[in-house]
Amino acid sequence: MAAQRNLIGDTGRLLNDEETAEDDYSPSGKKPKLERSPLNSWELAAALGVFFVFSAGLFCIYLTMPASEYGKIKLPRTISDLRMLKDNFAAYAEDHPAQFILGYCSTYIFMQTFMIPGTIFMSLLAGALFGVFQGLLLVVFNATAGASSCFFLSKLIGRPLVSWLWPEKLRFFQAEISKRRDKLLNYMLFLRITPTLPNLFINLASPIVDIPFQVFFSATLIGLIPATYITVRAGLALGDLNSVKDLYDFKTLSVLFLIGLVSMFPALLKRKRIYE
Repeated sequence: MAAQRNLIGDTGRLLNDEETAEDDYSPSGKKPKLERSPLNSWELAAALGVFFVFSAGLFCIYLTMPASEYGKIKLPRTISDLRMLKDNFAAYAEDHPAQFILGYCSTYIFMQTFMIPGTIFMSLLAGALFGVFQGLLLVVFNATAGASSCFFLSKLIGRPLVSWLWPEKLRFFQAEISKRRDKLLNYMLFLRITPTLPNLFINLASPIVDIPFQVFFSATLIGLIPATYITVRAGLALGDLNSVKDLYDFKTLSVLFLIGLVSMFPALLKRKRIYE
């Protein structure tokens, strides 16, 4: 129990860091906003080059769509936008499933790679259009592919960016990873299953703190399933949703944390045996 309290206490401090991150780097926050970009010229050019390649590929895929569908394309920002998008694309997804899935996957991976908000709406859309089982497979595949793409992008240019945005959190995360090297997969599963740390930070920081890609990939593929199931299943009843916040009430968060603690059980059991 002491080990569990220590783990929850550690991750709680990370949550507090995340809650204050926006204030720290806003004009009214404690830390002055830096005027210069943390990326040097080569890193900035590399980031723009990767973005251009992804954007060009996405544009080419959209060109395969009928011209009549172009006006319906819009990234949803609210549940109302999502309902409208679902109505607009329901017939197209049924008549041209391969083209729709290609466009959907490309958009999802693009958003995940470049940290563009809104993937939760894409997950809800998958549930609304394809049902729970197919929607779950589709979202987990895309989320894992996008997170992996973001991992390698961060490996290329992410260190100065993450060090600039979250210096204290990065040092703390590095220390936590160092303490759990022997059961790293269990710890990463806990982070993926629970909302302890944002997926954005995990994707960007993992290569910087030397988490092996196979561990990152496995934890992402498995750990995203519980939360994805909840989101995709909610997509079946868009009419009952008023806000994204309705997805994660206290009961849902408690279940996710319980599943996360179960994933940490082997590591906690081993630590207990060591102290005995």
